[in-house]
Amino acid sequence: MEDPKKLHLWALLLLLLLLLLCCFSYRVTAETNPGDLAILNDFKKGLENPELLKWPSGGADPCGDKWMHVYCVGSRVSQIQVQNLGLKGPLPENFNKLTELTNIGLQRNSFNGKLPSFSGLSKLVYAYLDYNEFDAIPPDFFSGLDSLQFISLDYNPLNQSSGWEFPKDIESLTTLKNLSMNRCNLVGGIPDFVGGMGSLEKLLLSYNNLSGPIPPSFSGLNLKTLWLNNQGGTGFTGPIDAIAAVVSLQQLWLHGNSFTGSIPDGIVDCMALSDLSLNNNQFVGLIPANITVMANLAELKLDNNQLMGSIPDLKIDNFTYSGNLFCQSKPGIPCSPEVSALLDFLKDVKYPPNIVSSWSGNDPCSWIGVSCSKNSVSSLILQNRELNGTISPSLGELKSLVNIKLGGNSLSGMIPSSLTGLKSLKMLNLTTNNLKPPLPKFDSSVTVLTDDNPLLNPNPSAPPTSDNSPPSSNESPPSPGKAPPSSDNGTPSNSRSPPSNHSTLLRTNGWSTMSKILIGSLVPLVALIFIVLCVLVFRQQKKKNHTVVTPNSVVVHPKNLSDPDNIVKITVAANNINKSMTSSNSQCGNSGATGETHVIEAGNMIVSVQVLRNVTRNFAPENELGRGGFGAVYKGVFDDGTIVAVKRMESAMISNKALDEFQSEIAVLSKVRHRHLVSLLGYSAEGSERLLVYEYMPQGALSQHLFQWEDLKLEPLSWKKRLIIALDVARGVEYLHNLAHQKFIHRDLKSSNILLGEDFRAKVSDFGLVKLAPDGKTSVVTRLAGTFGYLAPEYAVTGKITTKADVFSYGVVLMELVTGLTALDENRPEETRYLASWFWQVKSSKDKLMSAIDRALDVDDETFESISIIAELAGHCTAREPHQRPDMGHVVNVLGPLVEKWKPVNEDDDECSGIDLHQPLLQMVKGWQDADQTNGSGTMSLDDSKGSIPARPTGFAESFTSADGR
Repeated sequence: MEDPKKLHLWALLLLLLLLLLCCFSYRVTAETNPGDLAILNDFKKGLENPELLKWPSGGADPCGDKWMHVYCVGSRVSQIQVQNLGLKGPLPENFNKLTELTNIGLQRNSFNGKLPSFSGLSKLVYAYLDYNEFDAIPPDFFSGLDSLQFISLDYNPLNQSSGWEFPKDIESLTTLKNLSMNRCNLVGGIPDFVGGMGSLEKLLLSYNNLSGPIPPSFSGLNLKTLWLNNQGGTGFTGPIDAIAAVVSLQQLWLHGNSFTGSIPDGIVDCMALSDLSLNNNQFVGLIPANITVMANLAELKLDNNQLMGSIPDLKIDNFTYSGNLFCQSKPGIPCSPEVSALLDFLKDVKYPPNIVSSWSGNDPCSWIGVSCSKNSVSSLILQNRELNGTISPSLGELKSLVNIKLGGNSLSGMIPSSLTGLKSLKMLNLTTNNLKPPLPKFDSSVTVLTDDNPLLNPNPSAPPTSDNSPPSSNESPPSPGKAPPSSDNGTPSNSRSPPSNHSTLLRTNGWSTMSKILIGSLVPLVALIFIVLCVLVFRQQKKKNHTVVTPNSVVVHPKNLSDPDNIVKITVAANNINKSMTSSNSQCGNSGATGETHVIEAGNMIVSVQVLRNVTRNFAPENELGRGGFGAVYKGVFDDGTIVAVKRMESAMISNKALDEFQSEIAVLSKVRHRHLVSLLGYSAEGSERLLVYEYMPQGALSQHLFQWEDLKLEPLSWKKRLIIALDVARGVEYLHNLAHQKFIHRDLKSSNILLGEDFRAKVSDFGLVKLAPDGKTSVVTRLAGTFGYLAPEYAVTGKITTKADVFSYGVVLMELVTGLTALDENRPEETRYLASWFWQVKSSKDKLMSAIDRALDVDDETFESISIIAELAGHCTAREPHQRPDMGHVVNVLGPLVEKWKPVNEDDDECSGIDLHQPLLQMVKGWQDADQTNGSGTMSLDDSKGSIPARPTGFAESFTSADGR
């Protein structure tokens, strides 16, 4: 038998041997894979500050020695976690050789250079690369990431010059749950395949340059969070019906884009939704009525759209809705019945943008296409307005309707039978649409026009009329191959009736045969007279072209009469200086004025220097109205009492730049005419003299009334007057930007260039720096011009200018109206020296804003509420980024409800009793006859083409810095 002691000794030796083998085995399995070690060393060598890693120098076994921030499984590196260390430098190009990598956290450092491809990292689950300085991404970056669930590339300047499109390889990432790519220069649209990524729970794409519509496939997603907000340029467009169908949503940010259409009713099915931001888009129409049932909704932002109707009464704290077209200013108050009926009509014609922007508030009598009598809607006239959709039965609720004129559109469906119940209805004009039968039976007193509705009139030789007006037997269709009558611009006119049967122009019941004969004879006679007059005018004009112009006469240039926007009337001052020179914005020619008159092109009136010397008394100092960089402005008075303002360029100021401005002013004002732009009446360029003649604005510049009223012993402007001035200026600038024949940028909008008339109505002046904005370009590079204090920052820095530079300047003017302080004053303390930056600090605090208000104003609670709205608007207009500022049309829309409604004393100024000189003669006659049908009942709607039609607002930022993706 063996000695027990020896047995114990052998057992002890065996145990020690086993322990040594275990240690050796552990050492072998813990030794880091050489390839992984090489990549880690390359990673360290590329850094500018590798000491922050605290990795041992000369270390050869990160897995065994447990290097900080490195985690292994066996001998392979599985994680690198270096977030928030401040590391700077590139990543190794062979980074994807770490094939066992499952989690990488590089966020919030200063890694730079090109991202290496992650292709082949099939086990990678988490990749956080956000808040670094990577400047490029390879096309195969996402290839083969079969296990990826979470990836963030936020706030990296990837492909900054060209941007990069949504990678196709993402489609194969079937496990991806969280895709976060905020502010990393994505461009183009979202591809359709994204809608098939059923595993996605978060899709965050804020602050890129994405555009286009949302793919319909989005409706199949199971997202909980979707951020598409604040895209550059126009951003996303189109409706959001597909997004509203994602019922799993909890947070939805779409603000700062160009989404259109109405808020889908289906949004209320997203019962888990708690945070919804739709502000700063182009949404129109009514808010879904049952949005109040969304129990989890805690934050709803609807500001700066074109939403209409009443505001829902939501019991949540974070509900904002300013800058829309609501009928009431407070939640829970319904619209008037007439407004509700008209909004239902607008919904059924699919909210046409050329109408929506003017249909705001709870008084439809001021809306485009709507006229009232005794405070009730009497006419709805929306002909040739590109209406689509159907005619709403709700029109039958407008019991005072006399005229409904919806011809020249693309309306479909049936004519609602509810219209037959309108007892006051006299005229229903539905010509040139796509309506279908049956035609309801109207009372014999109603004239119904349905020509050119193919489904209603399958036989063109016998278009249906009202039941009491059967078609005339002598009506016949146009000859084969013969084009229908055309308007002046070459487009077919609405009337297809042949000239031989003029009685069909007026389908009035009860007319005698004699009346029809008279009308049939009258129209050709009027046409003949019109042709003879045109020939006489042409011959007279041709004769004048050969006449030698005397030194002190006005040179008259011929004008195409089909363009009435630039036509004015003037009495020429000839050799006899006692003859008067007057001007008026008239499209109707001379209305009884005496003296020789000519139709001329504004801006092409050459007035002799001698005439202007006489009316200004040789530019006497006592006639000087003001002085600027161009020179002095003088008051000129003609013998008949007509007053003009004459701007004289000083000879010392004549330079190429000054001459450019002189010519620019003439060129611009010959193309634009608006009641809130100062009118140019003439000019002179003889020898060294350069003179411009304007309409006289007796109250002078706005700047005098804001900053010099005490020195000049003027009454300070009331807040009401300031609001009206702000609206007038907004309408003038809106016309320059959106409504004129071409798009203009003023470039020098400021209070000293805003002039006031006798009634303190404002007009924008000084167009020497105006720039034509080329079609199809968002900006134009030009030399820096303007006035410091009003210059938009992007224009001052880059020289690139858009219409949003004028919006910035306008915002500064609003600040001046509120505070009574100049835009820039070197004598003020440094913190208040630059008005725009200082105002941003005070506008959001009630106490600070109250103390900043002009001391000349009497401020009560109602006034302060109005001032607060203007202060907020001024802030939006002066936002840092151009795309965050509204269009001037939106500004008009905000100011309109704050200002008492105003109509010109003489409505003929712009519209000449509703006569459209663009129409052919026969169509004009038909218009007159249709107007006579009303027998004086109701009020004709005169569509004011020179008025303000607000454009849709673009997105604003919530603040100057939005690091949270908002």
